[in-house]
Amino acid sequence: MALSLQSPPCATLSASIQKGRWKTLAAGFSATPLPAVNFSIRRSIPRILASASSSSSPSSSSLEAGENNELNAVSAFSEIVPDTVVFDDFERFPPTAATVSSSLLLGICGLPDTIFRNAVDMALADSSCAGLETTESRLSCFFNKAIVNVGGDLVKLVPGRVSTEVDARLAYDTNGIIRKVHDLLRLYNEIDVPHDRLLFKIPATWQGIEAARLLESEGIQTHMTFVYSFAQAAAAAQAGASVIQIFVGRLRDWARNHSGDTEIESAIKSGEDPGLALVKRSYNYIHKYGYKSKLMAAAVRNKQDLFSLLGVDYVIAPLKVLQSLKDSPAIPGDEKYSFVRKLTPETATHYHFTNKELIKWDQLSLASAMGPASV
Repeated sequence: MALSLQSPPCATLSASIQKGRWKTLAAGFSATPLPAVNFSIRRSIPRILASASSSSSPSSSSLEAGENNELNAVSAFSEIVPDTVVFDDFERFPPTAATVSSSLLLGICGLPDTIFRNAVDMALADSSCAGLETTESRLSCFFNKAIVNVGGDLVKLVPGRVSTEVDARLAYDTNGIIRKVHDLLRLYNEIDVPHDRLLFKIPATWQGIEAARLLESEGIQTHMTFVYSFAQAAAAAQAGASVIQIFVGRLRDWARNHSGDTEIESAIKSGEDPGLALVKRSYNYIHKYGYKSKLMAAAVRNKQDLFSLLGVDYVIAPLKVLQSLKDSPAIPGDEKYSFVRKLTPETATHYHFTNKELIKWDQLSLASAMGPASV
């Protein structure tokens, strides 16, 4: 069966993604309300969201080595990676790792001259996908091929790992997530991408965390996203997730417009920013109890956020923050910003957690099955 080219190949894929691929993950993880996340996909310049690199200890900055600026100063404590990278910015702020997602594919389709356009077009011309019986199966096949082809290209461009986004429609389907990851991994095998260069980005629902636990037991590295509560972060760590990503700025936005969430209210009463507080608490939990997970702070909105989190494994910063750090000389003893590691494994050992906070994953799973009131 020949692939119809009556309309541009990317148009079909774009329409499929925009039709509602991400409507499923609305809410319902814990007893406390979660921040509303907007999954609408915008036609814009593609974004490559930085994920964790394979390095376990931060070193001097790979972004701007040799310059005495704030960017290098903070890179001595945490790995600082670009949040939003336009293709032209690879040389200015080369990412150490990347995420391939539906929004990235949309961006590629909107910019025909990008270096990744051929990867998408090759997927859309695949005869094995075109020969499938139903429209849904054909589109799913084209999408999987495209996301893996782009992921394969990114593996060649970044030194760290590439995280592949798992369809959020599967967020509440453990077996569906596992099948999808196995399908994507099989496609990566076909283009000879090593398993140790890959992460699979999974929503941190109960079912998503259980899928991560099972995948990690197979040696498949997982990247938990949409973590907005300590219960999620603790459960993901207990499940053995390789990377746990917390959106600092989104939690702050939620706190400004909502009340009633006990975790957020507690942070506000103690004079802390809810997003920063969750990162610190999760970091201390992971290191105090010896979990293998690496913690990633995302949606960092300004330099002060970044300075407050020095020591966390990874900080994802937008280009405007990176540029400001690069343009600012690192002045020893600067009263405004002190380059001091705020998070350390040593101080984590002294952090106190309540018995309620130390609830185990199997207990959380049981509580989830019984309903929110049991949590």
